[in-house]
Amino acid sequence: MEQGSTHPIAKAIVTYAANHQITLVRPTEIKERTGYGMEGIINGQHVLIGNIRLFLENNISIPHELSDSTDSIIIGAIDQQYIGYLVLSDTLKEDSSIAIERLKALKISNIQILSGDKQNIVTNFAQKLGISKAYGNLLPEGKAAHLEELQRARRKRVAFIGDGINDAPVLALSDVGIAMGGLGSDVAIETADIVIQTDQPSKVATAIEIGLQTRRIVWQNIIFALGIKLLVILLNTFGFATLWEAVFADVGVTIIAVLNAMRLQRIIK
Repeated sequence: MEQGSTHPIAKAIVTYAANHQITLVRPTEIKERTGYGMEGIINGQHVLIGNIRLFLENNISIPHELSDSTDSIIIGAIDQQYIGYLVLSDTLKEDSSIAIERLKALKISNIQILSGDKQNIVTNFAQKLGISKAYGNLLPEGKAAHLEELQRARRKRVAFIGDGINDAPVLALSDVGIAMGGLGSDVAIETADIVIQTDQPSKVATAIEIGLQTRRIVWQNIIFALGIKLLVILLNTFGFATLWEAVFADVGVTIIAVLNAMRLQRIIK
């Protein structure tokens, strides 16, 4: 069933199956239920896979211990009968902590986690990363509502970073949508304003640094160019400017502005 999904968890399961030489059967009539899971037909049987919400909605009985589990769980059912589940262990990306530290160093203090995972899982990772606000059990519309509330309450630009199909609505609503390109779904990548190709969270801070430095250099070039031209005009008014000053105000200023802009190469590398 997971062959029909672009979700990172789906990719992990399919990769695991391929690495362990598990024979895969291609299902038909696949429907992806955003925020819930998937359904389809395999060998004439109706198959459901997804989270607890999907099974509660379909009135399928599942073991009580699954509701109390703190892990990420993918549950399966065939013809409305529970058959089992997979337990997935989330791990932090290697440079996640560095990414948060760099963002805070850029004076971005209001960092929040919005996730469809269980609240205790989200809280656990938030504590490891030093993030004080973390919200779990969110469907796509819940994430969107939370982001709109942030935009209204703070009247500031809000950036959202995501990689799944569930994140597409929030990426579209945010002032700046940032998608993780390596493992991100096609919908998330197409919706985002910025795509991080390496899937390294720390590159988000790098992108912000490039943006800040670009704005700084643009203003430097504008002020420098206009300042030199005004100076030459004043000199010409009083009869002190020659052809050489005029050439410098045109060609010379352009060359200096280009050389100044090339300093961005150091940050990009």
